[in-house]
Amino acid sequence: MSKIDGKTLNLKERLVAVNRVSKTVKGGRIFKFAALVVVGDGNGVVGFGTGKSGEVPDAIRKGIEDAKKNLIKVSLKGTTIPHEIIGKFGAGRVLMKPAAPGTGVIAGGSVRAVVEATGIKDIRTKALRSNNACNVVRATLQGLKSLKSAQEVAAVRDKSVKEILG
Repeated sequence: MSKIDGKTLNLKERLVAVNRVSKTVKGGRIFKFAALVVVGDGNGVVGFGTGKSGEVPDAIRKGIEDAKKNLIKVSLKGTTIPHEIIGKFGAGRVLMKPAAPGTGVIAGGSVRAVVEATGIKDIRTKALRSNNACNVVRATLQGLKSLKSAQEVAAVRDKSVKEILG
């Protein structure tokens, strides 16, 4: 159980990628495992973390602990996102577009894990440029974090929601 804004959350974990990494030393190679994990409550809260260890289960556990420390709240509009956005991180670019109810999640592996953990049911996405799992996950989260609802935009501009939406 983790907390955000004083609320206790029931988080679900999702393993995105496990990678075997090696370090070359005088006596040969030392192998370890790196795990990329996404956690979310399915209701607009999501986070990701990485963990490294000599054993896969330990790496996953460390990744989950790290993910719980990096939770963000995402603005949703029903079962989709409020507007189109491109998330950017490093060479990773992720295009996310809102979709009509019933469309489902149209997304690739790393993006799908983040979107489903967030609780988004209808979205269209495309990973552009990089296909590195870590950069794609970070780009997706950066895009989701920068989403703004009509109420938030109206408050910043000192206008009503009707004036913003037209």
